[in-house]
Amino acid sequence: MAESLLAIVMAGGAGERLRPLTDVRAKPAVPFGGAYRIIDFTLSNCINSGIRQVYVLTQYKSHSLSNHLKAGWNFLSRRLDQFIDEIPAQMQVGSSWYKGTADAIRQNMSFLDRARPRQLLVLPGDHIYKMNYQVMRRFHDETKACLSVSVVRMPASLARGTYGVLEVAPDGRVLSFEEKPQSPRCIPGTDDCFASMGVYIFDYETLRSNLANDLEDFGQSVIPAMVAAGEPVYAFDFSTRNAIEEYQFTTREGRRVKELVARASDSDYWRDVGSLDQYWLANLDLVAASPRFNLYGERWAFFNTPHHFPPAKFVHEVPGRTGMAVSSIVSDGCIISGAVVRHSVLSPGSYLHSFAVVESSVLLGGSIKAGIITETSIGRGCKIRNAIIDKTVRLGEGTVIGHNRDDDERRGLKTQTLADGDYIVAVPKDTVM
Repeated sequence: MAESLLAIVMAGGAGERLRPLTDVRAKPAVPFGGAYRIIDFTLSNCINSGIRQVYVLTQYKSHSLSNHLKAGWNFLSRRLDQFIDEIPAQMQVGSSWYKGTADAIRQNMSFLDRARPRQLLVLPGDHIYKMNYQVMRRFHDETKACLSVSVVRMPASLARGTYGVLEVAPDGRVLSFEEKPQSPRCIPGTDDCFASMGVYIFDYETLRSNLANDLEDFGQSVIPAMVAAGEPVYAFDFSTRNAIEEYQFTTREGRRVKELVARASDSDYWRDVGSLDQYWLANLDLVAASPRFNLYGERWAFFNTPHHFPPAKFVHEVPGRTGMAVSSIVSDGCIISGAVVRHSVLSPGSYLHSFAVVESSVLLGGSIKAGIITETSIGRGCKIRNAIIDKTVRLGEGTVIGHNRDDDERRGLKTQTLADGDYIVAVPKDTVM
């Protein structure tokens, strides 16, 4: 039964690689996809999987995340013992903040012991994906695992030095677990490896016994020790086993036809958006006609906090000064005033003035309080490309960003090289330029 499975979301990381976006907020609270925060995808997966008991562990710069959880995730019934509860770091055990994922769980065992679930689902709060956790749970029960680790197939070159990598037997049993190896073990006959998603299902009593020590992190120490001790640890192959039932559309004889499919095309999509390039790429995955990751599904809904902005608006239609957006997401509260937007994501409260051009960029928008909107303003004639622009930024007339790396770095903006040799640039919150 789903009620005997309790979920705990790790949402306290500092997110150093995502700076400057995490200079003012926790990584799970960073806006994403126009209408969401990163944590909304993990929490929505819980709701859609029938999991109604969720603890969210927070620590680093948690004010924005705490407000988001209170405003948008308080709809479950306490009377039915359903909840999404934030647990701030409180030094309940010892006198230090969380030293790692295992230490974070250990410091909150008193909360878990009250519920005494049969199994504990441990989730990162900073990834973008759809996952039916009940499919993984069935796999866990069928294999009689004491721990199941969800893994994604990826090129070993991408996993090197970044992800935990597992060696897996044909029946799914984990033979070894290495945290961020420089020479990842590949799946036989391929250049891919099994990389850990940080999604775990523990039998609760097994978890308790394996935390009766001072080991600090699951990937670095707890899981390798369990594998070495011969405990039944299994790998759930997310890339092939995850299945999201969803409606998809095809065109027949000029008509758009909706069909229910057992496994949606984005069932194998997963991105760790912990770095600027991956965050930027994941946002731009949303804007294609057939997006790699689909926000518009009907069976697997994503929940968020309502912003209460007015509708989006496009104004002016004269040669060279027509408000328009192509292959883009434009949220409520955006005004495209004689500007052009291409292949971009605009969050609520973005104002683009005449003759501005925004391409392949992510704007995190403005804010609204007591009905008063503080906009992100892109000035007249601005040229913006390959940029991530944080909230309530004001760019003056003719500002150029993302076209000359030397100029951007001279302004003190953080840049990052992309795989194709191009670069992206991030503009911090409240910047005036």
